[in-house]
Amino acid sequence: MINRRFFLLSAAALGACSQTEPVQAAESDFANSSWRKLTDAQWRQRLSPQAYRTLRHEDTERPGTSPLEHEHRRGTFVCAGCELPLFKSEWKFESGTGWPSFFRVHEKNIARKRDLLMVIPRTEYHCARCLGHQGHVFPDGPAPTGLRWCNNGVALKFIPG
Repeated sequence: MINRRFFLLSAAALGACSQTEPVQAAESDFANSSWRKLTDAQWRQRLSPQAYRTLRHEDTERPGTSPLEHEHRRGTFVCAGCELPLFKSEWKFESGTGWPSFFRVHEKNIARKRDLLMVIPRTEYHCARCLGHQGHVFPDGPAPTGLRWCNNGVALKFIPG
């Protein structure tokens, strides 16, 4: 009989074994980016503590804490680490999850990684230029793509216009 302890220990072991998969970036203009050469100490100096933990160490901000969740002006959402454009404001929608969500992304500007930390396989995505962790993509978004790019608000910067 499988009990709760067995299930939790099995899940933790699976997650621990799978966390080391590297970010898979498509061949791009970003392979030799100077942003990828910054040291951990340099990133720590450049970013707020929460942005540093999220972008550089794949942390997740608490839901409902980002002002960008309610940002509705026209503009562009860019990586908070290197300002690479990731989303247009027209692609944003209210998902009810507590994080800024989008149904489309600038595909050439992201890198993907399989994430098994929660046991169920998910697709994690990062900025293709600086490899900063952004969030996860799920197949439960609105038309026309059916995708929900669920982003940490602290990993983004909004540029109006």
